[in-house]
Amino acid sequence: MDTIRFILNGAEVEITDQPPMRTLLDWLRYERRLTGSKEGCAEGDCGACTVALREVVNGQEKTRPVCACIQTLGMVHGREIVTVDGLDTDGLGNDGLGNAGLDPIQQAIADNHGAQCGFCTPGIVMALWAHGQAGGARDRQSIEDALGGNLCRCTGYGPILEAAEATTSPPRPVLVVAETGPLTYRAAGRAFHAPVSLEALLDLRAAHPDATILSGATDVGLWVTKHGFDPAEVLYTGRVAALQRIEVSGETLTLGAGVTYRDAFDTLAEAFPGMRPLLRRIGGAQVRAAGTIGGNIANGSPIGDMPPALIAAGATLVLASTRGERAIALEDFFVEYGRQDLAPDEIVARLEVPLAAGERLVCHKVSKRFDQDITAVLGCFDIGISGGTIAHARLAYGGMAGIPARARAAEAVLTGQPWTEATVRAAMAAMADDFTPLTDMRASAGYRMQTAQNLLLRHYLATTGVPTDVRAPA
Repeated sequence: MDTIRFILNGAEVEITDQPPMRTLLDWLRYERRLTGSKEGCAEGDCGACTVALREVVNGQEKTRPVCACIQTLGMVHGREIVTVDGLDTDGLGNDGLGNAGLDPIQQAIADNHGAQCGFCTPGIVMALWAHGQAGGARDRQSIEDALGGNLCRCTGYGPILEAAEATTSPPRPVLVVAETGPLTYRAAGRAFHAPVSLEALLDLRAAHPDATILSGATDVGLWVTKHGFDPAEVLYTGRVAALQRIEVSGETLTLGAGVTYRDAFDTLAEAFPGMRPLLRRIGGAQVRAAGTIGGNIANGSPIGDMPPALIAAGATLVLASTRGERAIALEDFFVEYGRQDLAPDEIVARLEVPLAAGERLVCHKVSKRFDQDITAVLGCFDIGISGGTIAHARLAYGGMAGIPARARAAEAVLTGQPWTEATVRAAMAAMADDFTPLTDMRASAGYRMQTAQNLLLRHYLATTGVPTDVRAPA
C-alpha cells in the first residue's frame, strides 16, 4: 500500500501528501482543526495531547493511550484513533446516554469540579477513557497508575481521582480499516516502510542500512519535535507480528523486541516480582503503551531502565539479519557510549531471559520524582545465598557509566563470602574500581557513587533486617 489509512473518530481517513514523520498532534490540530488535544511539552511527558489508539490484534480488541505529540502519521496506519473531540458517539452532541454530548467521564469530571484551568483536562479524559475501554480497574491505585502520565498544572488531582472512581465509559467496539497490508509510503521526499513480516523487515534493513528504525517513538519522537529530525528513510517495526512475541518455555522467557512495556508488564512482574516497582515507574501509561523493550535496548542509553534489570537477570540478546541470527549476552551489546555491537544490516530481534533469578531479582531506582523521571542511579541485583554464603552475585547499574554495566569488582568481592555487613561494605568499596561516574544535571559523581554503594547496603538490610551504620565507606 502507498496510502496511510486509519479511522479517526469513526470515519476512515486517507493520507497521500503529508510527511510521514509529521506528528499526529500537529496534523490533528492544523489539518483537521481538532484542537481538543493540546500541546504542552512535545515530548510525551505531560499527557495533554493524549488520544486513544485502538486496534484488533490476534482477534482481541486493544485500546491504549498514546501521546499524539510523539506519534507520527505513518505509525497510525491501519489503526483507530479516538480524540476527545470524538467522544460523542453519533457525532451530533449526544452520546446515546442522554449526556448531551458529554461522555460519562467528561460529565463526572465536570460534576466533581475536576476541570480547573482546563488545559490538561482533555488528555486526562482520554487517559481515563482508554483505561476504561481496556477494562482497567477503578480502584484508586489503578487510576493513579492510569493518570501517571498526565500532569495537572493546577495540582487539583483529588476531584479528578474522585470522578474517575465514580464512573467509566460504556464499551465501544474497535473500528478497523478494511485493508492494511504492508505499507511503503512516500511523500515530501521521504519514505516510510511498515512491513508486517520479520523477513520483509530484514530485507528492508539490508537494502537500507542507513534508515532510521522506529518502534514506539518515545525516543525518536523527541528527535523530531525537539531537534527537527526528518529522516529520509524509516523502517517501522510496530506492525511486525514476530516482534510482538511473549512466550514462556521451560525456564526461559522470550520477549520480542517490539513488545511494549505495557504488554510485558504482567509477565515480567510475575516472573520477577522485584521488577514490578521499576516497571511502574518507567514513563507514564502513555509511554509504557508505546515504548518497546527492544527500543530501550537498541538506543544504548546509559540511563535506560530495562537493560540493568535484564542484565542482572542474565538475559541473552538475539540480533537478526538476512545472514541469520546472532546471540550475545546483553551486557556485551553495549560497547561504549553511543556505540553498540550491531552491524548495519542487523536489528534487535528478541530477548531470552532465564527465569532462574525469579524472587531474588530486585531493582532500586533513584530519581528526583517518583513518576516519569529519568534515572539518576538504578541498581538491579541477583544475589544468591546458600547456607549463609554468597553462591553468586550479579550487580547491574544504570547511570553510573557511559553504558549500563555490571559491577564486576564488587561481584568478585561478594562471591564465595559470607553474607555479612563486612562483606557488603568491602563490595561497596570495590565499586570504585567498577565505575567513574559523571556529574550532570541529575546528580554529581559523588552522589552517584555513594548512592550506588548504599543501594547494595539497602539490599543487605532488606534481606537480613540487621541494624547497621548506614554511612558509606570512607
